[in-house]
Amino acid sequence: VQLQASGGGLVQPGGSLRLSCAGSGFDLDDYAVGCVGWFRQAPGKVREGVSSLCGVDDSDYYADSVKGRFTISRDKAKNTVYLQMNNLKPEDTAVYYCAADQYRDGGSWFIWPYGFWGQGTQVTVSS
Repeated sequence: VQLQASGGGLVQPGGSLRLSCAGSGFDLDDYAVGCVGWFRQAPGKVREGVSSLCGVDDSDYYADSVKGRFTISRDKAKNTVYLQMNNLKPEDTAVYYCAADQYRDGGSWFIWPYGFWGQGTQVTVSS
């Protein structure tokens, strides 16, 4: 039972990446009443919320620092959540983690820890 994040890599400023979070033995729909989303942690910094989908209507939430650049989405058939990251900046460099928590909602989506999370994927934005 795990969440597997993938899609990280090295990209130049202004570039794009798409992260994927797949549930293995783990149905993300079971967390439809809570939140499923992404956190990141840069060296020497606390883990911060990036974006989450919450509730049965999949309301989306974003950190101010990524609004307008990042888009979160879900493919229920593939049991996968995505984070499309455009116009990447050096300050986006971090390890990105996907996570799920059935007790989170729109008012608490950004609070760590979530109930389940997987191994992270490294995103490095550098020229």
